[in-house]
Amino acid sequence: MSAKQAAVTLVQYIVLRGDLLRTHGWPLGAMVAQGCHASMAVLHAHKDDPCVVEYLGDLERMHKVVLEGSGEAELRGLASSLQEVGVAFKLWVEQPENVPTCLATVPGPKASLQGHFKRLKLFK
Repeated sequence: MSAKQAAVTLVQYIVLRGDLLRTHGWPLGAMVAQGCHASMAVLHAHKDDPCVVEYLGDLERMHKVVLEGSGEAELRGLASSLQEVGVAFKLWVEQPENVPTCLATVPGPKASLQGHFKRLKLFK
């Protein structure tokens, strides 16, 4: 892949709360479902965004990065930081428990999004 292609690669970032899995005993399947909920919700809410249209126009080449946040405070802090700089996202709050579980961004150019997530590790 050329540097020019890498600069325009659209990526969706998904951040799951690791504490729900490790400390609160949520099953891995439930965590995967939270990521799916957040991803689908943000794509639907921003379905007319040019980046979303382009991202969904090539289903075989969608790129997602699934990361782990330490807990609710980190997830909310990330949401606040993204909001300040105008990055569209969905903070998924599981109901009826009212528990924030996941954050997913609108797909965007990797080069413009990755800096917001560099301190997070891949979800394992």
